[in-house]
Amino acid sequence: MMMKKRIMVQGTGSGVGKSVIVAALCRIFTQDGYEVVPFKSQNMALNSYVTKDGLEIGRAQAFQAFAARKEPTVEMNPILLKPSSDTGAQVIVRGRPIGNMTAKEYHNFKPKALNLIKECFVKLERENDIVVIEGAGSPAEINLRENDIVNMSIAKLLGAPVLLLGDIDKGGVFAWIVGTLELLEEEEKELVKGILINKFRGDMDILKPGLEFLEKRVDIPVIGVIPYFHDIKIQEEDSVSLSVEKGKRSLRGKEKGITIEVVYLPHISNFTDFDALEAEDDVSLRYVGKGEKIGEPDVIIIPGSKNTIGDLLYLKNNGYASQIVERVRSRKCVVFGICGGYQMLCNTIIDPEGVESTLREIEGLALLPAVTIFETHAQKMTNQVRAIADLEFYKGEIAGYEIHMGRTYFSNGETKKAFTIFERSEKKVMDDGGGAVSSDGNVIGTYIHGIFDNDVFRRAFLDYIRVRKGRSLLSTSVSKSNDKSENMSGIDWESEYNKLANLVRGSIDMNKIYEIINCT
Repeated sequence: MMMKKRIMVQGTGSGVGKSVIVAALCRIFTQDGYEVVPFKSQNMALNSYVTKDGLEIGRAQAFQAFAARKEPTVEMNPILLKPSSDTGAQVIVRGRPIGNMTAKEYHNFKPKALNLIKECFVKLERENDIVVIEGAGSPAEINLRENDIVNMSIAKLLGAPVLLLGDIDKGGVFAWIVGTLELLEEEEKELVKGILINKFRGDMDILKPGLEFLEKRVDIPVIGVIPYFHDIKIQEEDSVSLSVEKGKRSLRGKEKGITIEVVYLPHISNFTDFDALEAEDDVSLRYVGKGEKIGEPDVIIIPGSKNTIGDLLYLKNNGYASQIVERVRSRKCVVFGICGGYQMLCNTIIDPEGVESTLREIEGLALLPAVTIFETHAQKMTNQVRAIADLEFYKGEIAGYEIHMGRTYFSNGETKKAFTIFERSEKKVMDDGGGAVSSDGNVIGTYIHGIFDNDVFRRAFLDYIRVRKGRSLLSTSVSKSNDKSENMSGIDWESEYNKLANLVRGSIDMNKIYEIINCT
């Protein structure tokens, strides 16, 4: 029987590509015949995923699991932090929230989590040949070293060799790598067995002298230089700051048939809801960042939020609320709210005991005659769901997932039930809490994330918008998927994983990787 193996990817900082490289290694090892699984002890992310048994983990670990052709489980990410402010976050342990903590409170909590982390890792290792571990941020944060539970303390606890990843596209990669290693303790530095340079675009001949100098300076081999790529679709980085490029992206060039604008909320969550829309040939989608005006789109989307009341105040204070209401009432566009965005469409949001905010009650956009209440006794809803949609443009089944606090209650008959959930976490239910549509069809809200990943629903919605614009139906979709990971989006992820694996395999010394983890 082969000994169990593990390898860890740590980075010189946040956003250097750790999640993507872990996903690539998961697919490469899988292609080579190994049973592989990803692991990240603690993730700070506003993009999350709900497992089949209704537990919440970082979305990056789900993406990595699908790369390894595995069903995501809570053991892959035992601790998830969902920031709700600059100094606080909801703490999710084994897929369930245990409360909100300040940075100091969580720092004091971390040592208690080590046994849990080890238990989850041992279970994964028992069932697989290789565990690919992801660090977070940088291991050189000396102020966090004492209670570290995600970088070098985990490498030491698990005896995992480390690959140190640097991002050359940001500039200063050699200083980053040398500085990181200089700040490590000797025992930690000895765990670093190889260096990877990510996001390179340029001439390798020009880079080689720098690599040779680096190897002599730190006495650790550079085992790969991964090119910058544009043609591979991947889930965005799941760091707390999300992706600046994605958040601020604006339309360039010729406008396509349908224009969609997503309001980039300060606490936007699960923005991967819109990947499938971006992949459509006839859609131009942009994110409206702070200071930018909402244009004249066909569709405005208010996305999910980890701080619904705080982000609703953002809409009001920056003039977006009035712009959205004006465009709906002038029938210039359709507004689609998802999760927190759906709650913002209501008349009122009430948080009587401060579940999410210090503000106990706030007037919503009043585009749906309903009230949303955050109830302390109510369990957070985290489920994969199946539902029946009852809309003018689509009547049929959809699949997705829900992650939300708060319940929405309707006050009169002006709003039509749009989604009836009939299955939660593979258990039959009959629930009308899936969402609603205004009587004129201009306002749609739902708690169901991933709704646009349903190919037939997405195409029906886009054709509905085309008809409103006086255009003919397109009736075909460019975003088909046959892989079980299709609930991550309508894109053909199986093909994208293979493209990513081929690129990384061709850019790194896999023989050296196998030597490091002793799998040869």
